[in-house]
Amino acid sequence: MKRYIRIVLGTIVAVISWVALVFLVSSEGWLREPITASPSSDAFMAAAEKIIDEDSVGNIAMVLVEKGEVTNSYYRSNGASVDENSVFQVASLSKWLTAWGVMALVEDGLIDIDAPVSRYLTRWQLPDSEFDHSGVTIGRLLSHTAGLDDSLGYNGFDTPSDVQTLEDSLTRAKDASPGKTGVVKVGHEPGKEWNYSGGGYTLLQLVVEEVSGLSFADHMKERVFEPLGMTHTTFDHAEAIEMGLAENFTLDGNTEPFRWYTAVGAASLFTSPADMARFVEMQSPGKDQSVLSEKILGMMATSHASSLGADVWGLGVMLYAPNNRGEFIIGHDGNNEPAINTAVRLDPNTGDGIVVLETGSALLATEIAGEWVFWKTGNVDNLAFAMLLDTMFLWILIGSFVILFIGIVIGWRGGRNRAG
Repeated sequence: MKRYIRIVLGTIVAVISWVALVFLVSSEGWLREPITASPSSDAFMAAAEKIIDEDSVGNIAMVLVEKGEVTNSYYRSNGASVDENSVFQVASLSKWLTAWGVMALVEDGLIDIDAPVSRYLTRWQLPDSEFDHSGVTIGRLLSHTAGLDDSLGYNGFDTPSDVQTLEDSLTRAKDASPGKTGVVKVGHEPGKEWNYSGGGYTLLQLVVEEVSGLSFADHMKERVFEPLGMTHTTFDHAEAIEMGLAENFTLDGNTEPFRWYTAVGAASLFTSPADMARFVEMQSPGKDQSVLSEKILGMMATSHASSLGADVWGLGVMLYAPNNRGEFIIGHDGNNEPAINTAVRLDPNTGDGIVVLETGSALLATEIAGEWVFWKTGNVDNLAFAMLLDTMFLWILIGSFVILFIGIVIGWRGGRNRAG
C-alpha cells in the first residue's frame, strides 16, 4: 500500500513539475530566439518584413523609433498604396490617447484622479449596485480596476445614423461585442481586481465632455493632437474620411468600409503611422512637449493593476514586459472586427519604440510588436505569452497524460511482480 501511495504522490509531483516547467519555458522564453541576432534596426526590419510579406493580405505600416527618432519604416498594401500619412482606424489603441486626454485635465487641475467619477457626471450615472460607487475613481477607470464588469468590446455601426448617444450606449450598447450585455455597471468591488472594460473608457469619454465643455473630438484635438503636432489624427470619423482613409481589409483580402462608433474613446481613433511615431517620439527622454509633465507620464507608466501575479496595466497603458532598467515597455494594442489589428510599444527609458498599424490580419501587428519586445529586452511580451496559451495548455495536457500513463504502468508492473 505504501508503495502505491509513493507512486501516486510521485506522479502528482511530476505533473506539477511539468506544468511549472511548461509555464516557465513559455513565460521566460527559454526556448525562444529573437527574429534577428543583430542589434541593428535594419536587421530587425528585414526580418519583420519577411513575416509581413508572408502573412499580410491587406494594408500594413510599420515604423521603428530609436532614441526618440524614426529610423526605419515599411509600408505594404494589396490595394491602394499606403504611406506615412495614410489614416488607419486603430481600435483599442484609442484608449492610450484617450488616457492622455483625461490626464491633460488632471494636469490642468480640472480632475482629481482619485475622485469618484460621479463627481464629474450630470448627464448619466452608474446604475445602483451592491457596491460602494465612491470607489469608482478616474484612476481606476484608466487602469481597468474600477469594478466594471462589461468586458466591452464594441463592434460599431454600419452608418452614422445608427450611432447611439453616449448616455444610451452606456445604458446598453447596441453594438456590444458578441456575448456581452452592453450594460456598463459595477459588478465587482472597486479596486479589488483587474477587469478589462471598454465601457469604462466610454464613461471617461463622457467625463471629458462634461469637464471640458467641448465635444470629445474637439477636446482631444485642441488639448492633445495639435500641441503634439499630430495633424492626421482625429476621433471624428467624417474628418478622418477627408484626411484620406487607408482601405479596410477583411481576413480574406476583401475591402469593406470602416464602421462608425459611439464609443470612439474606447475603439475608434483615426491616425497615421507618422502621427503615431510622433506620439512615441514625444514621450522619449529629453523631448519637449506641453501636454503632460514627466510626473504624469511616470504615473501612467507605473503599475496600477496586476493579473496572475504579473504587472499588466498602468494608467491607460499596458505594461508588456520589464525593460531591464526597473521600468516597463508600455503601449497598447487594438483589435476591431473583422480584421483591424494595431500595436505600439515604447521603452520610455530609452525612447525606442515600434508602431504597427494594419488591416487584413487578426494578430499580425501584435505578433510583430511582440517580436520587437523580445528582440529589445529578451523578455516575453504579455500579449505574446497570451498568444501561446493554447499551445502551452496542449503541451501541459500531453505531458500530464504521459506522466499519468507512466505512473499507471509502474503501479501495474509493481502489482504483478508482487503477485508473482
